[in-house]
Amino acid sequence: MKFTMNGSLVIGTLDGANVEIAEEVGQENMFIFGLRTSEVEAAREKMTNKEVVIDPRLQEVFLNIELGTFGPPDVFRPILDSLIFSDFYLSIQDFPLYLDSQASVDELWKDQSAWVKKSIINSASTYFFSSDRDMNEYAEQIWDIKPCEVETTLNRRY
Repeated sequence: MKFTMNGSLVIGTLDGANVEIAEEVGQENMFIFGLRTSEVEAAREKMTNKEVVIDPRLQEVFLNIELGTFGPPDVFRPILDSLIFSDFYLSIQDFPLYLDSQASVDELWKDQSAWVKKSIINSASTYFFSSDRDMNEYAEQIWDIKPCEVETTLNRRY
């Protein structure tokens, strides 16, 4: 959220904080990829039945891990095993969707005017996430406290 408030463009799945960000900035100002909630059950069933075909680009990543390109293969073995045997977060199925979304990021980056417009919209649309609003809401609705005057060099009591 802090990055979005500073103008970053989100690339991510539509869950968690990204749902709230999308409500404020609009999905058209984000790069959303991945399975939707309504698709998860069927995707998990597909995984359980070993019907998931691993995208060739991800196969290449796995191969490079196993060849030691990124370091000792046994360091990464638990990650590979969790993806291949129990991909709870459906990363394998989301991977090609992520790459498609990243291609959209790359394409938008070439149009700096459009990129900056989305960045400004993100910054301007995310006040809801500011700590000032949050603290005021807690003070009023939860703690039932009122603001008090604090003495500063510009506001002396004497």
